[in-house]
Parts: sequence; C-alpha cells; structure tokens
Amino acid sequence: MDQGTRVELIGRLTEAISSVTTAHPLRVAIDGPPAAGKTTLADELAVVLRAQDREVIRATVDDFLFPRAQRYRRGQYSAEGCYFDAHDHAALCRVLLDPLGPGGDRRFQCAAYDKDTDTSSSPPATTAPADAVLLFDGVFLLRPELIDRWDLRIFVSIPLEQTVDRARVRGTAPAGSTADTAEIERSWRYRYIPSQQLYFATARPTDHADIIVNNDQPERPTWEVRPHSATPGL
Repeated sequence: MDQGTRVELIGRLTEAISSVTTAHPLRVAIDGPPAAGKTTLADELAVVLRAQDREVIRATVDDFLFPRAQRYRRGQYSAEGCYFDAHDHAALCRVLLDPLGPGGDRRFQCAAYDKDTDTSSSPPATTAPADAVLLFDGVFLLRPELIDRWDLRIFVSIPLEQTVDRARVRGTAPAGSTADTAEIERSWRYRYIPSQQLYFATARPTDHADIIVNNDQPERPTWEVRPHSATPGL
C-alpha cells in the first residue's frame, strides 16, 4: 500500500480517473461505511477535476432513498432494513447510471427522492457531455444490483468502531450538545454497523474495488491500487 499526504492521495485518484477511457461519461463509485469520509473525498476530487476543465456530476445515494415508511418497515434499528429497504436502486439505474452508461442518451437526473417532503421526486433532466465524470458517493454501492454500473470503483475504509466516534462528533457539534449521543450510538450499534457487516458478508465489496483508501487518518491516508483490476490504466 502507498501512504502519503491528503494532496498526494487526491492527485493519485485524479490520475486514476483520468486514465480510464470510455465512450460515455465515466461513472465512479465512492463506497464505504457511514462516516468514512466518502462525501468529503468526492468533493475534493470534484474540485481538482473541475480545475482541469473536466465536467463533473456530483450525486449521492442519499438522494435515492425510499420514503421513510418503506425504509423503516422492519423497524428503526433493523440492519436488514438498512441494507435491503433503504435505497431505490431501480430508480438510480433508470435515471442516472444507465443514461450515462453504454448506449445511454446521457440525459440524467441526480435525484429521485425529496428528503424535505419524504416523497419521490423527478427533477428536470440534464444532458451530460460524453467526457463527463460522475462522482457518486454512498453506502452499499458495490452490491450485485449495481456492481456492473461502475467504470471505476473506490472503497473508503475505516474501522467500523471509528465510524461511531465520527458519528457522535457530527451529531452533536452543530448544537454543541450531547443530548442525542445515546440515539446516535444506538442507531450505529443496531442498524448501521450490522448492516455493513451484512454487506461485507454477502457482497464482499472490497473484492470488487479498483482502489481502496484507508481513511482512518484523513491527513495521512494509505491507498491500494488493486493489481487484479481490469480497469484500463490501473
């Protein structure tokens, strides 16, 4: 594995993205557990790629949720519900991944769910240039339903126990209060961490990743480019 500064990591990932040639927009999955740093990494990559005059589409799996009643139908703390019921993968493929993929018309939508109204949504479609890059972050992206929709697969890894610590910080910092700490802890212990364990046991996501980023020390990360990868240029 390689180790370096944050800037060196972003530079290496940018090189990897630039090395992949497709006849359609490049679809990059940035997978990993909750609070692993996926969104931050995707945003950092977007800044660098846009500075290189590359058209970037940023999207997240949180905009492809099912309404709350469906995703919590097995219970608020169900790990199976988190893995099987939370995300509308059919809509994700229909309005975003397939239009940007081989044979697609490149007319895409970045969301199919409105969190403010807890309902499905259908924003206006946009046409992507053929050389655009989709940076898509979220959980469970390398599962069987989605695995073939990605042209480059990045997995952001941290110890699951560390995700609890990060979640506590994220959950309490805005209000400066620890009032919700117990609820955050319970959600992580009963829903989010077990759902990741289920994901690893059934989908083996790291086996399918082209690049694994160990992000337990964000300013001094390590990364591995998989030698068995079929991705051009890696």
